[in-house]
Amino acid sequence: MKKRTLKRALSGFWWLTLIFLYLPLAVVVLFSFNASNSAASFTGVSLRWYHRLLGNEAIISAFTNSMVLALVSSVVALVIGCLIGYGMYRHRHRKLGWLIVLIYLPIVLPDIVFGISEMAFFVQVNRLTGLFQPGLGTMIIAHVTFQIPFVALIVYSRFVGLDPTLFEAATDLYATPVKRVLHFMLPTLKPALISAFFLSFTLSVDDFVISFFTSGPESATLPIYIWSAIKKGVSPEINAIASLMIGAVAIAAIFSMAISRRRQA
Repeated sequence: MKKRTLKRALSGFWWLTLIFLYLPLAVVVLFSFNASNSAASFTGVSLRWYHRLLGNEAIISAFTNSMVLALVSSVVALVIGCLIGYGMYRHRHRKLGWLIVLIYLPIVLPDIVFGISEMAFFVQVNRLTGLFQPGLGTMIIAHVTFQIPFVALIVYSRFVGLDPTLFEAATDLYATPVKRVLHFMLPTLKPALISAFFLSFTLSVDDFVISFFTSGPESATLPIYIWSAIKKGVSPEINAIASLMIGAVAIAAIFSMAISRRRQA
């Protein structure tokens, strides 16, 4: 009897947690279909805000900037972070405590401190040399700097989990360095590389603070646009943007689960 009661209590707590997490998202999606420009009352179902959203050049430009920023910075961070992760593994027996601190520093620093420091650096370099004009280029550099530690740690953890004799076996089979990379390291690191890329991509799309401090007048991303728009109040158009982002994440999650189940089968 007690076990049944405990099971029901845990089940009820589980459902309450899900409602607490997802009810605000459901409200956002619901009001994105609101026929009137009101965030307090739902007057009817309409797609007018989605039509306005697709015809808004500022939103389309912000979305394009977000995608370019996320893709370019994630690829660059993946390459550099992978090399750093491999270097950390190769020299793991040395005393590299200072390097670990430098790797973790961008992760533990508050975003606002990191963003202000990046902005100050770019401003000083631009004043002295004329380089690093605030814009998409400076945003890419800033995003790469905080994405690299995540990639490096993911790749390093994957290398640590491997049997060290695999590297010796590849050498004993007379595999050249290029062949070791193409036929051993890359296939072995594939799950870690995919995870690192999507983590970097997600961090970039989600970032606001660092993007805000390093952006230029023509390089506003979607989070910056949303922040600027909600100063006048949350409109159904903003709810429509959020709904599309929620839908994209949900589709990606379902797609990932389907691939995992197919592999297990």
